[in-house]
Amino acid sequence: MAELLDDHPTLSTVPAAACEPDPPGPPDETARARAILAAQPVTEGYAELPGSLDPEDLPPVRAAEAGAQLWSLHVEADEGVIGTLRRIDAVRAVVAACPEELRLAYTTSEMAHARNCGRVAALLGPVGWTALGGSAATLRAYHALGVRAVNLTRFDRFAREAVREMNRIGLAVDLSGADQDAVRRTLAVTRAPALLTRAAPEGLPDDVLRLLGGNGAVCMVTVTDDPAAVADVLDRVRTEAGARCAGVSHTTDPAVGYVPLFAELLRREWTAQELVGLAHANVTRALRETEFLARTNRIRPAAA
Repeated sequence: MAELLDDHPTLSTVPAAACEPDPPGPPDETARARAILAAQPVTEGYAELPGSLDPEDLPPVRAAEAGAQLWSLHVEADEGVIGTLRRIDAVRAVVAACPEELRLAYTTSEMAHARNCGRVAALLGPVGWTALGGSAATLRAYHALGVRAVNLTRFDRFAREAVREMNRIGLAVDLSGADQDAVRRTLAVTRAPALLTRAAPEGLPDDVLRLLGGNGAVCMVTVTDDPAAVADVLDRVRTEAGARCAGVSHTTDPAVGYVPLFAELLRREWTAQELVGLAHANVTRALRETEFLARTNRIRPAAA
């Protein structure tokens, strides 16, 4: 039962350099950011397949601070289920080709185990909404193949049934790209925290951000080469939804990574605990709550 509890990392898991009062003299936020990220690697909400599976292009380029990644299974609308299955197979091939770098993970416990073994955890998902074909059976088949998130971009009768089924079996609802109405209606139905693996909080009004905060959702924001601009977005998420709803989607410059952003947030008086949440604890909590809800619902019958 202990593995079901929300075991957010405590300040004791952050290096002393990140938590102790700054010594006399100007604070070194960059050093503190490096210390936090060294102990608390980032879970990225969005990773893409490399353009080629040539061994010379593997392992895929990523930020040094990445500790887990959700691998996008989006395909063109006309590719449907077959295209999605091919993409799942391709992600598995990449992981198999890089056993010293990557490890497939299907649960939050497996994510932690991969990190403890020095591997980057690879999670399958999200699947694109059009790849479901309006079928709950397809939804369950994806879950059986290891998919752990589905991207819902519109809300209709099937979406209502699908969200309930996703809660039942343990699939995270990804609301990236959904309009405000779809977000509101989905949050009124789901009992598990939603994800926005490629969040654009600047396009969401304050009341929707507050609804996301009430749900425990995680807005995973893309990190660009302008840490101040990204920090502005994250400050708004923290103000309206709460610090526990902030996460990282990916970085547009893996060579630079996440240190400049975390240093900027330290200058803005984000606490070490809030930065641990941003790095991975918030999304881990959301995924764990989704798993726990599914376990409590196992005796319920599957949807038709």
